Amino acid sequence: MTQKAFQDYYPEDLSHCYGCGSHNEKGLQIKSFWDGEESVCTYTPRDYHTAIPGFVYGGLIASLIDCHSTGTASAAKYRAEGREMGSDPPIRFVTASLHVDYLLPTPIGVPLEVRGKVKMIKGRRVVVEARLLAEGKVCAQGEVVVVQMPENMKPAK
Repeated sequence: MTQKAFQDYYPEDLSHCYGCGSHNEKGLQIKSFWDGEESVCTYTPRDYHTAIPGFVYGGLIASLIDCHSTGTASAAKYRAEGREMGSDPPIRFVTASLHVDYLLPTPIGVPLEVRGKVKMIKGRRVVVEARLLAEGKVCAQGEVVVVQMPENMKPAK
C-alpha cells in the first residue's frame, strides 16, 4: 500500500506509543487509514496475545480500539481544519476516556479489523465510536473520548 497511515504523520518525538508508535519496536505499530467516512486498521494478534487458548486478550482489544481512535481523531481534526496531515503545528491526541464492550469471544490467529467513526469534534475534544471485527463478526465496540495533547505532555526540544 502506497498510502501513508495516520500514524506515519506523527512527529518523530511523539511516535513512541506502545499501540501506534512507529519508534516502539516492541509495540503494536498499528496503521490506520480512511475508508470513506470511516477509518480502518487491520492487526493480526500474535500467539502471546492470548487470554484463554484460542482467544485474544481483552487488553489488546482495548489497546487497538484506543490507538486506532486517537489516530482517527488526529486525521479528522486535520480534515476539519482543512489542513494536510503532518502540517505544522502537529495535531496529536491522548485518551481522556475509553469504554469497551466485549460482545463475542475474539479468535486469535485471524486478522482483526477496527473501524472507527467520528461522532463529534468540539474544540480540542473528539469522540470516536469504534468496532472490532473478526471474520466479519463484531466482537467488541467502544467509545473513545480524546483530547488534543496538552503542551505540558510534549517532549522538551
